[in-house]
Formats: sequence, C-alpha cells, structure tokens
Amino acid sequence: MIAVLLLASPLIIADVIFKRVGVEGYREVAKSFLSSQDSAVKSKDGRVNVLILGKSGKGHEGADLTDTMIFASLSLTGHSIKLISIPRDIWIPEIRAKINSAYYWGNLQPERGGGLNFAKQIASEVTGQPVDYALAIDFSGFQDIIDTIGGVDVNVDRSFTDTKYPITGRENDTCGGDATFACRYKTIHFNEGTTHMDGATALEFARSREGDNGENTDFARSARQQKIISALSKKVLSFNTIINPVKDYKILLAVKASVETDLDPTAAGILAKNVLVSRNNISSQVLPVVLLTNPPPSSLYDYQYVFIPKKGNWSELQNWIKEVLSKN
Repeated sequence: MIAVLLLASPLIIADVIFKRVGVEGYREVAKSFLSSQDSAVKSKDGRVNVLILGKSGKGHEGADLTDTMIFASLSLTGHSIKLISIPRDIWIPEIRAKINSAYYWGNLQPERGGGLNFAKQIASEVTGQPVDYALAIDFSGFQDIIDTIGGVDVNVDRSFTDTKYPITGRENDTCGGDATFACRYKTIHFNEGTTHMDGATALEFARSREGDNGENTDFARSARQQKIISALSKKVLSFNTIINPVKDYKILLAVKASVETDLDPTAAGILAKNVLVSRNNISSQVLPVVLLTNPPPSSLYDYQYVFIPKKGNWSELQNWIKEVLSKN
C-alpha cells in the first residue's frame, strides 16, 4: 500500500530528499528531474528496483515489522512499473524469522547495515533481482495521504467480516480479566462492490487478517493492498492532482514525518520523472500461492505460521518474477 510514495507526483519524492539533505538537496532533485540522464541512477538491464516497506510505527505493537513489502520495478526503456507483493510470512533461515522482520533485525544489529539495507538484501535473495533503493513509511502517513486527497474508491471483490480487528492502543489491555481479551478488538465489515473509503477505512481494509469468506490469508491481504495502491495511485497521479500545488503540498506534509529512504537527490529526480511518464502503465501482482507451501508447525520454524518455497529453493519463484518483468 505504501507504493504511493513511488507512484506519487515528483514533489513527494523530492520532499523526502529535502528532509534528508536540505535546500541544496532539494535543488539537486529538481535539477535531476529536469536534466539528468537515466544512466545516473542505479539500474540493471534498464530497470530500477525499489523495495517499499510499510510498518506500524511508534506506538504500535511490532513497530518495526514490515507487514507490507512490495517489490517495485520501473522500466526506464519500456516506461512501465511492475508491483509485486511479497508475503510477510515467508521464512528466512538466515535470521530464523519471517521476512517481515528483516528491517527490524537490520536496525537492531548494526553489523547488518541498517534496516533498509538488510531488508533489501533479503528481498534480493528471495526475488533473485537486485534491489537498488528502499522506502519505508509507517501506516499513519498512508492514512493521512488518503484523507488529504478526499478518499479513494475501491472495488471490494467479496463481502467479509473481521471480528478481531485490533484496536490501536489496546494491545496490552487486560480487559478486566476477560480471558478472550475481547476489548482489544472490534468488528469491521465490507460489502462487495465499489466502496468510497477514507484513510482509516482503507487502512482497515488493507490490514485485516481475520476476515471470513476467504479473506484471512496473507495472499488475500496482499491482493487488497494492491487494490488500495491502484485506487490511490490513480487519484494521486490524476491530472487534477498533479496540477494542484495546494493539494501536492498537503500530500508532502502528510508523508514528511513518516518516511525513511536511501534515495539520493539525483536518483529521486530521475525516478520522479520516469514515474510520471509511466503513470498510465502500472500493473500489480501477488506472488502465486502455488509457488509456496505452508509446512506444519514445528520447532524448525519455531512453531510459527510460515511459507517456504514449494521446491525447496527460490528458483521457481525467481523464474516467475523474471517472466513478469520481461513483459513491458
């Protein structure tokens, strides 16, 4: 869902760099947007790959777990953007944990090079593709962006109800001794069809994990996130938004305090230019469930619910990604 940072107007990406390097950095972004050659950005075979991470952020349980992970690949020659959601429950033997904790371990253990760097490394090992840059944003920024643009229209494929949606701030509530901890949760419901969602509603739709009617899987959740991305990107990249400096500035303010990235000013300018050109050629994919398997709980996986490659290594999945990227 956080792919809006890559898909949004050039000003959004520029502001991320402005926060990091100040006025001169901002000027460098603008200069790169107008005049820099694509060769000045990291790429391989004409593609720039960016890992987009979504985390709960401070004040939430598992603040540095990146439950949203999207591999975004921008073609500098084909002017297209491919978005591939990576399930958070993929097991990584190297850290004896799920892939959504790579960012956390990278921050906790400095020898791993930091959260963004380690998350990129692990994502590259799984996808078989180089990961050039990374963006991380907490969910509060995502919610504010949607509210800033007046909400989004999302097509809900099937109705579902989630009776255990966590209430922010009640993660450790004892509920007066209630053994079911019912006070920690609320019920949310979505009807099939097109629904206009504000930021809070869109966040619930994207994060729900316990829905009925087949909506309680990691893959269903990834598919919902892609729907939010699609609706959000269309609105943010619409002509009316791009030419509206007041709205653009409000979007900047919405993400300013919640973004971490290793994009440098030159790369930000070049990516912004190419994203703008490619805005009408964006496709979304979720890793096919048939390429993964869910092993029975065991000590090998610390009795956690995880996914591992069905054939014992990542070659089949990596070949699928290669095929997706080969189609401009």
